[in-house]
Amino acid sequence: MMKLVLFDLDGTLIDSALDLGWALNTLLMQANKPPIAIEKIRPWVSGGAGMLIRGGFGIDAQHPKYEPLKRQLVGLYAENPLKHTVLFDGIEEVLFSLEKQGLLWGIVTNKMGWLTDPIVRTLGWETRSVCTISGDTLPQQKPDPAQLLHACTLAHIAPVDSLYVGDAVTDIQAGQRAGMQTLVATYGYLSATDRPEQWGATGLLSKPTDLLDWLENRA
Repeated sequence: MMKLVLFDLDGTLIDSALDLGWALNTLLMQANKPPIAIEKIRPWVSGGAGMLIRGGFGIDAQHPKYEPLKRQLVGLYAENPLKHTVLFDGIEEVLFSLEKQGLLWGIVTNKMGWLTDPIVRTLGWETRSVCTISGDTLPQQKPDPAQLLHACTLAHIAPVDSLYVGDAVTDIQAGQRAGMQTLVATYGYLSATDRPEQWGATGLLSKPTDLLDWLENRA
């Protein structure tokens, strides 16, 4: 029986693609480049600002404009990170059901805390989740398991009694290395070339409420 369910943030709990896509397209237009359709941007979101710059501008971290563009993108996004961002359908139902069953839940994301914390507060999750572990909470980030293990320590729950839900291969790798059960949120930001069935996760979720069925069947 699981006692703790940990979630990735972007692509698992919230759909932030429109706000991040707006920030990227704003930069592209400022550089006299054409905007990119949100459908093409969406799979880049799980990779963070760096992936968005690499995809949008076709440059890597060695390019002199890479870091300045990344900082500009994050700055634009931070001005209003919840303008178009919404919860994936069924997320609130899932969270309330977990709470009703007496299960703890928390957030583990590579997104920086100064971006994550205002979103969590605005959504009213700060007092409901047992922890929020951001990309700068520890020196390590996923796929390193340290963030997940830290979350378990804060929740006083063993990793073997914990579950991690995420939409990227790095989420699953981190969960596996932490000794947790893992589920892929296939409704998130997967690309056409992703093969989540090959990631070795415990299972796949086609929609958020599938998690409740998975927990019930496991019990």
